Amino acid sequence: MKIIFAGTPEFAANALAALLNTEHEIVAVYTQPDRKAGRGQKLTASAVKQLALEHNLPVYQPLHFKSSTEEGLAAQKELAALNADVMVVAAYGLILPQVILDTPKYGCLNIHGSLLPRWRGAAPIQRAIATGDQETGVTIMKMAAGLDTGDMMLKTLCPIEATDTSATLHDKLAQQGADALVQILETEETLKHYLENREVQDEAFTVYAHKLSKAEAQIDWKQTAIDIDRNIRAFNPWPVAFTPLDESNNLRVWNSLLSTQTSNTAQAGEVIALDKQGVHVLCGDGKAVCLTHLQWPGGKPLNAVQINQTQKLSVGYIFA
Repeated sequence: MKIIFAGTPEFAANALAALLNTEHEIVAVYTQPDRKAGRGQKLTASAVKQLALEHNLPVYQPLHFKSSTEEGLAAQKELAALNADVMVVAAYGLILPQVILDTPKYGCLNIHGSLLPRWRGAAPIQRAIATGDQETGVTIMKMAAGLDTGDMMLKTLCPIEATDTSATLHDKLAQQGADALVQILETEETLKHYLENREVQDEAFTVYAHKLSKAEAQIDWKQTAIDIDRNIRAFNPWPVAFTPLDESNNLRVWNSLLSTQTSNTAQAGEVIALDKQGVHVLCGDGKAVCLTHLQWPGGKPLNAVQINQTQKLSVGYIFA
């Protein structure tokens, strides 16, 4: 089949890589315009663009597809001229109007990192961890105009481990999404089968995964140890949990685990032990969380052994 692929980050690049190993013809790759990144703020191509260029695939980077502008209409016409059988969309980042969704012969398929209709929206992986979900997965759907409202064609299941961060769970789901996509697109007949048997989402079970903000990554030590641990793991690799050291500096907390250490005299936010596991801090419910990877301002992330070597923290230190 002739396929258009649209995606931007690493999650999408996994799916593109899987399609490159099939006999399908990828007629075009759509990705967001290059963005400034890193300390040098150099224009950087997305993970999807880099992979596409490595395989000499034509790359398109329109700003939008709005019918209200000449640029948008030109982008619509350009896409239609590709005469694709299907368009695959994975974390693309641009809104696709109905005219685009209807352009390919079999429409547009989307890879979404949750078990829809739970966790529609921008941050499904992070919200699943932060909320304490026991499992998640990937949903392949036929796209509709609403936010992740399309009919479901295939679901995969993925348990969420107590040690999972958004980074580790992202990698698992990226692979599941790529495998599921290849399964659906095995042949044109296979695609037709999944389209004919797709399932409408039950709106009663809809939960939205709202976009993350840097502000919510600040640790509130009055929360329970379980909630703090979940949030730390959910905010890795972005925006990264933190706790203030003073008015202008924050200590970034990259990872954690639940601690068995206890104290009858310490207050929430107080360091009650330091050992080879990490820094044990008392939380609002009287239980503790162990901070295993920390990053001081201007430094690199440190593991538990390196944290102890710095001697910057001691028992009795209280985080604000």
